[in-house]
Amino acid sequence: MSIWSDVGTIFSALGTADSWEIRNALRSNAAWVVGPVAAALGGLGVYAIYRVSPFVERYLERTIMVAAYLAVAFIIFWGVIDRFVFSNQQPWSTTIPPLLFMIMAWFGASFNVRLRTHLSFSEFRSRMPRKGQFACLMMDHVLWFVFAVIVFVTTCRLVALSASNFQIVLGTNNVMQWWFLITAPMAFVLMCGRIFQNLFEDIRNMRDGAPLIRQAVIGGDT
Repeated sequence: MSIWSDVGTIFSALGTADSWEIRNALRSNAAWVVGPVAAALGGLGVYAIYRVSPFVERYLERTIMVAAYLAVAFIIFWGVIDRFVFSNQQPWSTTIPPLLFMIMAWFGASFNVRLRTHLSFSEFRSRMPRKGQFACLMMDHVLWFVFAVIVFVTTCRLVALSASNFQIVLGTNNVMQWWFLITAPMAFVLMCGRIFQNLFEDIRNMRDGAPLIRQAVIGGDT
């Protein structure tokens, strides 16, 4: 069977919305054809939304990160009180916080791509010629996109696998694991949007003669 027929199978499976069909379709190598295209189109869509709505661009990932962090803190806080004051413990109190922490980390990674705080090497690059700086920035964008596509494809497969097996979060009766896992490909689509945002900004700075390398600040503003 050709890879293009496998691509068609993926789209057909997505049309059925059946997790078992999607799982089987994503097992083929065609997922590595559909994945980059889907991630790129999704990233361009996110970039367009960010341009139209600066409020969303500024607060989307931050809101998700803070909400996940506060949820983890509340569950742990109440778990301590519940255990030592009421001699009780909710069975999900040790399984849901790690999932929420992963959500916080995934969306935090997307946000920090925009801030360029991941291994920016700004002190070294600022001493390079302007064309060298631009080449390094383009290399960053390519590497980040490849990384995002790899995670996007593999986590989509994981989500389909979890949904088709009806995996439940340990300690709960009806909370499905894929409800949490699906946020991973969503976060990396947002990361693709940040990659395009930085890419177009760097091209514009190169054309206008503006500085290309700026000091990255963890927790700074966009």
